[in-house]
Amino acid sequence: MTEAENRPPMPDRLCVDPRSPHHIAAVFEHEIGVRLNDKERFDVEEYCISEGWVKVPAGKTRDRKGNPMMIKLKGRVEAFYR
Repeated sequence: MTEAENRPPMPDRLCVDPRSPHHIAAVFEHEIGVRLNDKERFDVEEYCISEGWVKVPAGKTRDRKGNPMMIKLKGRVEAFYR
């Protein structure tokens, strides 16, 4: 079997945070990439392909629990394995 056959299918919605219900650990065993409007982004924390958005940190700002503040960017989202 090749490595491409061992990879799970790319989900419609995925989150980096393990506490999220949209976190799928099997996907993170492989290197993934996300494009927003044909530009590859390296700071994506969460994405949804069907709704067309990604969440990225808003600079160095933090919430009261110490997590980065997120902003939602909208556009055409593509997720892929590298």
